[in-house]
Amino acid sequence: MAKQSKTRQIVFDIETYGCKLTELAESQQEYLLREAEKEKDEQLKAQKTLDAERFLSLYPLTAKVVAIGIYDVNKEKSYVYFESDKEEEWSVEEKNISYKGLSEEEMIKSFWRIIEVTDQVITFNGRNFDIPFMMIRSAMLGIKPSKNLMGYRYETKQHVDLLEQFSFYGVTKRFNLDFYCHAFGIKSPKTKEVSGMEVKNLYEAGKIKEIAIYCGDDIYATYRLFKIWNDYLNL
Repeated sequence: MAKQSKTRQIVFDIETYGCKLTELAESQQEYLLREAEKEKDEQLKAQKTLDAERFLSLYPLTAKVVAIGIYDVNKEKSYVYFESDKEEEWSVEEKNISYKGLSEEEMIKSFWRIIEVTDQVITFNGRNFDIPFMMIRSAMLGIKPSKNLMGYRYETKQHVDLLEQFSFYGVTKRFNLDFYCHAFGIKSPKTKEVSGMEVKNLYEAGKIKEIAIYCGDDIYATYRLFKIWNDYLNL
């Protein structure tokens, strides 16, 4: 039997955008390109250089948050903040989802205000990416997180990382969210046009609202996967 809870639960996910390699200090560039520079094969060297720049979106020291998606489990409602230099809002009633444009700083401040009154957060790979990214990025912007979500790895009272749960903490192979969605009959947020790897291209094309919509689909798919874990594997 699934475990029911009256605690406040939220599912969250972030989308990030990395800076240009040339925007970093020379010593930082040298550090990131050290493996590429070891390559004697010019083709391999070029590929490793491209990879180094592509991976900049994964590190809070070289990237920023451009969208935060939050699904309130109790209210069955989604909220998505997206980067915008002006405050703008819109809603999609049939999906019970609201979108709001904010600066990165305001997005992160709003996130921590919500976390402060939340009992349990649910993520997909949040322990390895979303949470440390948010905590380090917050510190860089002079924002103090309202809670430490990087607590004891094997305790799910405060944080359920579904990638940890479905792989039994790395005992079995880890798949991406799209793979789990297809396996469990959940509509995947990934399409031919939009995926996590396409965020960089969308951002540079000025399609920030498409990133926000993708983020909203992502958190709902994560919630559906959480329901399966909670109904059948939360023993």
